[in-house]
Amino acid sequence: MGLFDKLAGWLGLKKEVNVLCLGLDNSGKTTIINRLKPSNAQVQDIVPTIGFSIEKFKTSSLSFTVFDMSGQGRYRNLWEHYYKEGQAIIFVIDSADKLRMVVAKEELDTLLNHPDIKHRRIPILFFANKMDMRDALTSVKVSQLLCLENIKDKPWHICATNALTGDGLQEGVDWLQDQIMQSNQNNANMRA
Repeated sequence: MGLFDKLAGWLGLKKEVNVLCLGLDNSGKTTIINRLKPSNAQVQDIVPTIGFSIEKFKTSSLSFTVFDMSGQGRYRNLWEHYYKEGQAIIFVIDSADKLRMVVAKEELDTLLNHPDIKHRRIPILFFANKMDMRDALTSVKVSQLLCLENIKDKPWHICATNALTGDGLQEGVDWLQDQIMQSNQNNANMRA
């Protein structure tokens, strides 16, 4: 990927990608997206998202437009209106919120069974966030509680993260970029 990334950057072949950032309220979605932006574009005070917000960040070969969707119960029904446009999903879990892990799983199951997602091979990146909290579950335990091993028809990856320090975020974004680039390559090969 390294050489292709450099060539794409030099030639200006930056691909725009729409990503949905989903998860329950207070899981750290907005903090993660803020952390992925260039340091001069980051905001200091993060406030809960009402409805959704649109943020942008870039890697060496992709330009991400992220739909940061509110995770509050009354806004979760808005998520499905953006599924068709999404080319990738970032699903953020509060690893220290054991009580709402069942709710996170229900929302994930609803997402995976939605007609606009179910039959698409869309990559899903899971951020098991708040690893700095004393009672945080490991990413392996989060994966087990969400039954991620049952996702057979979509590429997925889980990363242990701390949105406040940025730990684990780059690993996840690198994986997501690789999946999107592979998908684009496969689509180009099928057209050829």
